[in-house]
Amino acid sequence: MRDALRRRDLTAVYRRLSSHGFSQRRIANLTGQSSSEIYEIVKGRQVMAYDVLVRIADGLGVPRGYMGLAYDGEPMSVIEDSLAGVASGPGEVEEVRQLLSHAANVTMGVSVHEASRWWQPTTRVQTPVPGMIGETDVTQLEHITGVLRALDYRHGGGACRDAVVAQADYARLLLTSDSTGEVKERLHLALADLHNLAGWTSFDVGLYSVARRHFSLALEQAKACDDLSLVANVLYRLGRLHLHQDYLSQALRFFQLGQLAAQDAEDPLTVAMLHANEAWTHALMGCKNKALSSLGRAQDEFVRPRTAGPPGWVSFFGEADLRALTGIVHGLLCSIRKGDEHVSGAISNLEQSIKLRKDPMARSMTFELTALATVQLRAGSCRDGMRSGERAVDLAERVRSVRTVDRLTPLLDAVRQHSDEETASLAGRIATLQGG
Repeated sequence: MRDALRRRDLTAVYRRLSSHGFSQRRIANLTGQSSSEIYEIVKGRQVMAYDVLVRIADGLGVPRGYMGLAYDGEPMSVIEDSLAGVASGPGEVEEVRQLLSHAANVTMGVSVHEASRWWQPTTRVQTPVPGMIGETDVTQLEHITGVLRALDYRHGGGACRDAVVAQADYARLLLTSDSTGEVKERLHLALADLHNLAGWTSFDVGLYSVARRHFSLALEQAKACDDLSLVANVLYRLGRLHLHQDYLSQALRFFQLGQLAAQDAEDPLTVAMLHANEAWTHALMGCKNKALSSLGRAQDEFVRPRTAGPPGWVSFFGEADLRALTGIVHGLLCSIRKGDEHVSGAISNLEQSIKLRKDPMARSMTFELTALATVQLRAGSCRDGMRSGERAVDLAERVRSVRTVDRLTPLLDAVRQHSDEETASLAGRIATLQGG
């Protein structure tokens, strides 16, 4: 074992632990890794990242020196003496001295006794806002919102929520700056969009009450700017929040309110999105005819010509999303009998949606793979269902989103209808993700 640690051969380390009764799940819990990572390492994958090696050593109770991760602190005083002179005053001199001392200790592997303070937040100092703002300031804010929205799409709300909230706080302070009336109106709209995104990312990580507050602020700001397209989008997201919490009647009302705003805004893409989500809600409520009617309306609105490109808050909704919702609706309506058209409709639409995902939108892909695997398993296509289910769980382990984990529940129920070793392993992975 010492020889394997010296060579940082974690494949040998993990295999030896397994031979002494350590399960892969137990190793994962000790080292803070996912079960899939442990599996890959046991199969031969190398670990090179320093921080991961340190976490593994500490988790297993192995002295870091056994893995060549600790160094002596002899160069520390040399580094401190050579760099401390950059300070410009007595107070800064001491601040720099302490920082250099701390940095040298951490870098050189000297024992640091401050772990009890690591959980404490850093002191927050608000960024100063300019006295006067113009079009450039608002354009910059809109660009940052677009970047943060892209992060959410790709990696989940947990990857960017704090940044979104901080940006919304900063934008709110900009309202105190002097500006023209046109700039001020654009700023209100940009702030509405930020609160909308803050609500969405909060929802994605399970902060439902916080999400509602951000959505309320977004709704007020968007309505004040008379931007009915954004009003409709906020109402759509409120509907999705309540749909996720099984408040189906309330979700339906939000979607229907959103349709009114989207129609007044002459925004057919948002109308299509809202009708598709209304169809999902009707399907969950067991209203087959209403679900299919709403789905048909969504498909009609989706192909309607548009005079301009969609705004950022709805530009994500494309053919892949419409097909995904169509597949989900058919999956909920199918009776799982041979020849049921809803089974084939669910599988074909979900498969096509997954093929259309060109960008690395892992969260959406996880949802669609989960729905596809659930239908396949329920329809008796065990091999295909397991393949889709494994891919869904692989992605869910990487995305920082509570929603993706919650949405695995129907898949877990479908997996548990089978009793072989492979399905038991997948059920165990899902239960681990859900904290079971």
